[in-house]
Amino acid sequence: MKKIVSLLAVTLVSAPLALTAQTYSFSPGPAAPAAFSEGGGGGAAASPVKGGSTRPFSGLALGAGISSLGIDLQAATNLSSHFNLRGTGNFFSYSRDFTSNGLNANASLNLASAGAAVDIYPFHVGFRLSPGVLIYNQNQLTATVNVPGGSSFKLNGNTYYSANTNAATGASPVTGSGVLGLNTNKAAFTVTTGWGNMIPRNGHFSVPFELGVAVIGAPTVNVNLGGWACTDQAQTQCSNLASGSNPIATQIQSNLTSQVAKWTSDLKPLNTFPIISLGVAYSFHLR
Repeated sequence: MKKIVSLLAVTLVSAPLALTAQTYSFSPGPAAPAAFSEGGGGGAAASPVKGGSTRPFSGLALGAGISSLGIDLQAATNLSSHFNLRGTGNFFSYSRDFTSNGLNANASLNLASAGAAVDIYPFHVGFRLSPGVLIYNQNQLTATVNVPGGSSFKLNGNTYYSANTNAATGASPVTGSGVLGLNTNKAAFTVTTGWGNMIPRNGHFSVPFELGVAVIGAPTVNVNLGGWACTDQAQTQCSNLASGSNPIATQIQSNLTSQVAKWTSDLKPLNTFPIISLGVAYSFHLR
């Protein structure tokens, strides 16, 4: 199994934490009537600074896009002119057949995750930093394995043969299952950087881009094989893989354990899972 190289470099820098209050200005012209002058009349109304209200929760944005975690759905609200609170949900499913070491497998990739992040905008718009957490994580790859009778397969560099069906001995070809879990059911710290404010100060549409990692920890690999396997193509030295005493079965299971350890080592780069996303969002000004 080829090693998967993931993005590891994301640098955090400090950002201003001051909140920016909404300001107003009024400049009366020479001909402007005096406020509360005799006989009535009023002063000119103050006008807000361009960009709208920066009061907390005065805006709501909904977005969708694609990412390395699947189809990406997002919702965000503003906390101030420098901070947004954002929730994310991702899902994706894909199946295909492949062969590895002579083991024919049907694999299904199932991505499902949800998280939250605080978007920090040091310059109000554009560039942002986003620390967060992946709260729900059900990202995994599952596979079912079938090795036709008489076909060879390799485990830990050793060649074995799937037994032909034999009613007299009870032999049957090798079958199995496997699961690659991307540290499922465990919360993971995320850190990303990107461009684009989902709640722009002017307008409604935005195209946010995001790049970073989720620190998910070591992936897990579990593979189980059943049926009968042989050490020779002539199938004179065979054993039920479920046998705990047959030396052939013991040898094959031992090599399976070593092979799984190698696959797990190859997947170490996924300890930090890359996050890359691009989408479009529309914001509503609530008040």
